[in-house]
Amino acid sequence: MTWLPRSASRLLAAAATALMALSVAGQAAAQSLIRDTEVEGIVREWADPVFTAMGLNPSDIQVLLVNDDELNAFATRGRIMGVNTGLILRTKTPNELLGVMAHEAGHIKNRHTLRDGAQNAGKQPMFMTMALGALAIAAGAPDAGMALLGSSQYFGALGALRYMQGQEGEADLTGARGLEAAGESGAGLVSFFDNFRSQEVFSDARRYPYFRSHPLSSQRIETLRRYVQEQPHYDHRDSPERVAQHALILAKIHAFMDAPNATLRDYPSTDVSLPGRYARAIAWYRDGQTDKALAAVDALIAGDVANPYFQELKGQILFEEGRPAEAVASHREAVRLKPDAPLLRVNLAHALIETNDKANLDEAIDQLKRAVVAEKDNTMAWRLLAQAYASQGKEGEARLASAEYYFAGGDEKQATQFALRARSMLDPGSIEWRRAVDIRPGLGRHARRSARPRPTRRRPPAHVPELIFPDCEPS
Repeated sequence: MTWLPRSASRLLAAAATALMALSVAGQAAAQSLIRDTEVEGIVREWADPVFTAMGLNPSDIQVLLVNDDELNAFATRGRIMGVNTGLILRTKTPNELLGVMAHEAGHIKNRHTLRDGAQNAGKQPMFMTMALGALAIAAGAPDAGMALLGSSQYFGALGALRYMQGQEGEADLTGARGLEAAGESGAGLVSFFDNFRSQEVFSDARRYPYFRSHPLSSQRIETLRRYVQEQPHYDHRDSPERVAQHALILAKIHAFMDAPNATLRDYPSTDVSLPGRYARAIAWYRDGQTDKALAAVDALIAGDVANPYFQELKGQILFEEGRPAEAVASHREAVRLKPDAPLLRVNLAHALIETNDKANLDEAIDQLKRAVVAEKDNTMAWRLLAQAYASQGKEGEARLASAEYYFAGGDEKQATQFALRARSMLDPGSIEWRRAVDIRPGLGRHARRSARPRPTRRRPPAHVPELIFPDCEPS
């Protein structure tokens, strides 16, 4: 599990735009994304059939895991859905998490966006905060409410809130219908809202961000409850396998986000469950107890030799301990077990490059090429590809990969400069040369090819080309 800065991808800029519309941009700026093949795979395994049942193409929807302890989620333009780790950790069942995702997919299906919804209603984001203040007064928090209502545009604010509540009700029903069509119960979405019913009477300052942007009311909950209770699949319950997957997700997120001593307290040695043993292995690794962590991971592998994520964790531990040559074998096995996961290929390539053995560069380049075919905007893969080509003395290809790196990160000026340099070193008419020609602002072919931006697995350095071509840093 790795954290990614928000600024690393144009995709994140779109999400930031939506969050700014709800006056939480300051908080969002400090957020980062998490890429984890295991967690992403489980969540998509649950949600994709619901997306399909709603008439959405799952491959068109980006689900972002946001590293933030606040309870929050959002959907915005570009069919981007964000779910905070804080929200995931507060779900009590898989069906609750699936219900929240179905609700957010309802916004996407209904073409709601967090920015455009308010603007189309003729209201500015600051009005929403004032309207929430009016609710706070009505709910018994007059001091907080009056502080929010210090504006002459109060009545316009109430209109914006009613508009948002209307969208929320529409998303509730659209999500519930999608769950039912996929054979899932809508009870989890109702129970999730029930768990936080008290948010209805809190002042805006005390509410979770999710319930600032998703106004909650008893009437809305009861309307949703009546609908889902009438559906044939209302009594459908999570399978034992899904419950186990949910417990694993919670354990992994806790282990990577919490202090190691907190994880070891919450998952003591008496907990012999798979999530408990997994969490302790990660905690020991993060605490620098490498031998203990490796022993724990080896025990996990012995119990499930077909699990690629145990191999990935072992490779990560060895790599970050400065033992890339040993890490290669584990990362290679992870790729063998799950060849369709580009992030695992990037991990393997990174370890191969860090062995400083030129005999490993061809394999690293092959793995990275496969990764960027699946994730064209994976900046870490492009950076490593530039590094590998430079180590082979292939400067044209290295500069092209650097251009792709900058283009994926949204810096078209730097992308253009590296592409121009690459063109002068590549064979005219070659595939690589044509790609270099494509990378310049306003040219449609490359933009279409990169229309599905994705965040990266690892955190790239801020000025990667300095490491590759120190003599020709772009201006």
